[in-house]
Amino acid sequence: MRGSHDEGNRLSAAAAIVFAIVTAGAIGFQIALALGAPWGSYAMGGKFPGRYPPRMRIAALLQAVLLVLIAVIVLSHAGLVLPALSDALPWLIWLAVAFAGVSLVLNAITPSAGERRIWVPVAVVLLASSLAVAVSAGP
Repeated sequence: MRGSHDEGNRLSAAAAIVFAIVTAGAIGFQIALALGAPWGSYAMGGKFPGRYPPRMRIAALLQAVLLVLIAVIVLSHAGLVLPALSDALPWLIWLAVAFAGVSLVLNAITPSAGERRIWVPVAVVLLASSLAVAVSAGP
């Protein structure tokens, strides 16, 4: 039975690393928007094409922080960082899975075709990898 547990831990760690790498890309995108990159048509339904206005730049920074926190939750549940967090609050992983699921739905229904092309595949990877961590590792 030990082999099965080790295999689950390896799967969970690999999925968490995939989640973290893909999330790092999304965080970079949000930071770039906050710094004035003209990519607004690829976010928020394309409502703010070009450079974001100041209030949306703040929103992009807040979204980057949220993404960091979600990545920490996934990495914690896989036992790669701050394992005490997952031990204390094991249900947090399901918030990460739910976030990824909502992200997938919202990106799939966005009126921005460019946003759909970029972010639907990203959201699929985030949902699959967070779900893999949720079901393959557990405190």
